[in-house]
Amino acid sequence: MTNSQIARAGSSTGTGSRFWRNKRDYLGVLPFLFLSGLFLLWPTFNVVYGAFFSDEGKFSLDYLTNTIKDDGHRIPFVHSLQISLWTSIAGGILGALFAWAISTGKPDGVARRFVLAAGGVLAQFGGVMLAFAFFATFGFNGFVTALALKVSETNFLASPEWLYGLFGLGVVYTFFQIPLMFIVFLPAVENLKPQWREASESLGGSAKDYWFRIGFPILFPSFLGGLLLLFVNSFSAYATAAALISQGTIITPLDIGGALSSETGGASAPLAKTLSLYMVLVVVIVMALYSLLRKRVSKWEQ
Repeated sequence: MTNSQIARAGSSTGTGSRFWRNKRDYLGVLPFLFLSGLFLLWPTFNVVYGAFFSDEGKFSLDYLTNTIKDDGHRIPFVHSLQISLWTSIAGGILGALFAWAISTGKPDGVARRFVLAAGGVLAQFGGVMLAFAFFATFGFNGFVTALALKVSETNFLASPEWLYGLFGLGVVYTFFQIPLMFIVFLPAVENLKPQWREASESLGGSAKDYWFRIGFPILFPSFLGGLLLLFVNSFSAYATAAALISQGTIITPLDIGGALSSETGGASAPLAKTLSLYMVLVVVIVMALYSLLRKRVSKWEQ
């Protein structure tokens, strides 16, 4: 046997050794794949299976058709879409303006570093903590409510009922949507090269011409992608709504929670899985659109 044949057979200097050595490089990915399958793929499969198959294992479309026809489940689903749309637009516009304002400051300034750190914290400030913060501020015993009562009992802020409805939930959601949009949109604003504005001015273009012909067309895909990300973020939120609204199912996540842990004996796992499937379909569609926008934006970020 020649030396080349020995090498091909898998000696320490042959291609066979390199083959297995390259495969060993992927061993570090196995924990990630395991966790992804355990916490993402398996729950998704369980939701899809539970929506199409009854407890007896029989294929059925009854839950899919009956759930969407029932006003008790369709209206919360519509509310979820509405509040996600409202908060994504409001948070997107305010967050984008905030990102533009910060981008005009000093790149290494103290204010910029502070705002970036605060934005990262506030974007994750949700759930029970955020609900408690609004309780302490605008609730029945909140300090803003107490101050408003001293001014006028007919003041809007003197009546905290607004906080416990769809409008109040939208206000609370917008609180963490703004910093999230700020973090997502700031890199796009900073990628606007000064040379583009200089070229526009050298050709006789005004500031209005620059923004409407160069700046806005470049930023719009990133802005729209940020809105889609905010939409999904609001659409899938549960902990904040559950802490803020203890009774009622005005949005689908609360409806799912009620279907899984009903105190009146109305718990139904297939119903919860069907509602979850509808939410998964919405998220898949939105994230597919987001991926398409990211492909278009990536050429401006290089």
